Amino acid sequence: MASYLQVENISKSYGTKVLFDKISFNINEGDKIALIAPNGTGKSSLLSILAGKDSSDRGGCVKFLKDITISFLEQDTNFDPDSTIYDVVSNARQQGRRSNIQEWEEEYKVNEILYKLKLEDTGKLVKELSGGEKKRVAIAAMLITEPDFLIMDEPTNHLDLETIEYLEEMLTRSRCTLLMVTHDRYFLDRVCNQILELWEGNLYQYNGNYSYFLEKRDERISNFKAETDRARNLLRTELDWMRRMPCARGTKAKYRIDAFYDLKERASQTITEKSLDINVKMSRLGKKIINCKHMGYIWESDGWVGVDDFTYNFAPGEKIGIVGKNGVGKSTFLNLLTGELAPTSGEIERGETVVFGYYKQSGIEFNPNDTVIEAVQKIAETVTLADGKSVPVTTFLNYFLFPPPMHYVKVEKLSGGEKRRLYLLTVLMKNPNVLILDEPTNDLDILTLNVLEEYLKSYPGSVIIVSHDRFFLDKIADHLFIFEGQGAIKDFVGSYSGYRQYMRDKEAQKRAEERAAAEKQARREAQNGTAVSVGPPAPNGGQQKKRKLSYKEQRELEQLEKDLEALEAEKAALEEALSSGTLSVEKLTEASTRIGAVIDELDEKGMRWLELSDI
Repeated sequence: MASYLQVENISKSYGTKVLFDKISFNINEGDKIALIAPNGTGKSSLLSILAGKDSSDRGGCVKFLKDITISFLEQDTNFDPDSTIYDVVSNARQQGRRSNIQEWEEEYKVNEILYKLKLEDTGKLVKELSGGEKKRVAIAAMLITEPDFLIMDEPTNHLDLETIEYLEEMLTRSRCTLLMVTHDRYFLDRVCNQILELWEGNLYQYNGNYSYFLEKRDERISNFKAETDRARNLLRTELDWMRRMPCARGTKAKYRIDAFYDLKERASQTITEKSLDINVKMSRLGKKIINCKHMGYIWESDGWVGVDDFTYNFAPGEKIGIVGKNGVGKSTFLNLLTGELAPTSGEIERGETVVFGYYKQSGIEFNPNDTVIEAVQKIAETVTLADGKSVPVTTFLNYFLFPPPMHYVKVEKLSGGEKRRLYLLTVLMKNPNVLILDEPTNDLDILTLNVLEEYLKSYPGSVIIVSHDRFFLDKIADHLFIFEGQGAIKDFVGSYSGYRQYMRDKEAQKRAEERAAAEKQARREAQNGTAVSVGPPAPNGGQQKKRKLSYKEQRELEQLEKDLEALEAEKAALEEALSSGTLSVEKLTEASTRIGAVIDELDEKGMRWLELSDI
C-alpha cells in the first residue's frame, strides 16, 4: 500500500503559544483519518500546512506521493462573488480535467454533482448564496476534481441533514484517502478508520473509529497516570539515596545519578484534562412559556411563506429539536418565538418570567480589537452561579477555558471555536430559563460538545435547538419539529434517529409498492402482447413490441424482488445498530463493513431489476 503523505518534525507556534512541536505521522492510500483536538490547539493550522497554505516553523518536511491529486476543503469559502454556481464548479473541473475526456462528458459530470448536492439553480451568483449553499458549492468544487487525497476542515458545518447523510454515504463507499477535522460524531464514526489526536502539542494515533478512540484514549490516560505515580514512588527512594550518598562516587554511581534526573523529569509530568464548567443559575420559570395560536409569517418582499398556521403551547422543561433543509424557515421561526419578528398572522404570547438565552447561528458582533475580558465586561461584571453565589467575570472565564493569560488576548486572535465558546458564555451569563440555540455545535470541539450536552440534559428550563448534528439531537431532544417547506411544521415524538428510521421505512415501502406496480403492469402487458419499448421508434415507424421474459428471466425477476426487499430491511437494521451507540468495537467495524457491501448489492440488483422490468 503506497504512502500518500509523510510528515516529519513539523512545528507551529504563535508568539509564546506552542500549538505542536516536531510532530510526525504517515498516511497511506485508502486511510480515512479524523483529526481531533480541543479548539485553539492547532487543528486548522496543521491542515493548512499540509495543504501548502501555511508553513512549518523551524523546518520539518511535508511530502506527498508524486502525481497524486489533492483537494482542500477549508472552513470558509473564498469564491468570486460575481461567479455563478455553475462557473465555480465547472472551473474546478477544468483544472483537474483529464485530456481524454470529451467536453460533453465534462458537462455531464458537473451537472450530475450539482444535482446530487441539490444546487439546481446553477445560474445563481455566489454573493446571493446562504452559508449552507456556499458550503455545498465548495464540496461540489472539491468532489468534481475526483482527487486522490481529500483534506477537509469541518465539512458538515452549515450543511442540512440530508446533504450530510449524502456526503457520509459517498465518503464511506469511496476508496479515496481522507484527512478531516469534524465535530460530527456520527459522521466521524461511520466514515473514518483511524483517529489522530492532537493533545498538548503531541500527536497520538489510534487505528480504529471514534468509538475505538474513546476506549483507547481512556486507557492511554490511565496508563500515563499509573506510570507517573510509580515514578513518583520510586523517586522518593532515589531522592533519599541522593541525599545520603557521599560526594565522591565511582562510574556506576554516575549512571544512577543520571537515572535519578531522568526519573525526576518523568515524575514531574502531568496530564491536564481541561473541561468546560457550565455552572450558571437559571432564572425562575413560571408555567407559561410561549403560546402560539395559528401563527404565520410571510415575507412581504417576495411572498415567501416561512411559517403557516402554527399552533403549539410550549411546556416548561421540554427539549425540542428543529430539523429541515436549509432555507425552509427555521431561523425565521426562532426569531418569531423571541420577538425579533412579529407574526403576519395569528398570535404569540410569552410568559412574564421568560428570560431568553438566544444563541444565533450568525453569532455576536464582537469588537475585534476588544480583549476577551473587555468583551464580557460590556455585558456584566459578575455572574450568578447555580448555588446562588456571584463571581467576577474573570472567574467565569476560567470556567469556560479562558485562563488568565487569555483574558487580554484580542478577540480577533481567537480561533473560530474559541469565539463560539466565548459567545456561548455571553448567552449563559444572563441566567436564561429558555435556551434557543441555532446551530450551537458549529466550530465547537468534541470535548466542549460533550460538556454542553450533559449540561442541557440536566437543564431544568426549556430548550429549543436547531441543529444538523445528529448525535447532539439524539442526546438532547425528546421530540422534533420537522420543517417540510412552505411553512408546514410537523411534530414528531421521538429522537432524530427514530425519525430517520421512520422515513427510511416509508421510503422502502414506497419503493416496494412501485416495484410491485411495475411488475404487475409488465405482466399485464406481456400477457396482452401490447407492451412497448421505451427506446427509439422501430425503423418502419411503428412501435417495437417488447419481447416476453423467458421462464428463467421471470424467475430471476421474482427472486430479485425478494432479494431487494431483504437487503432494504438489512440496511435499515444495520443503520439502526450503527446509530445505537451500543455496539462493541468489533461489532461496529463489522456492521460498517457490511453496510457498504449491502449498498453495493442493492445498486447491482436494482439495476438488473430495472433491466428485466423494461423487457
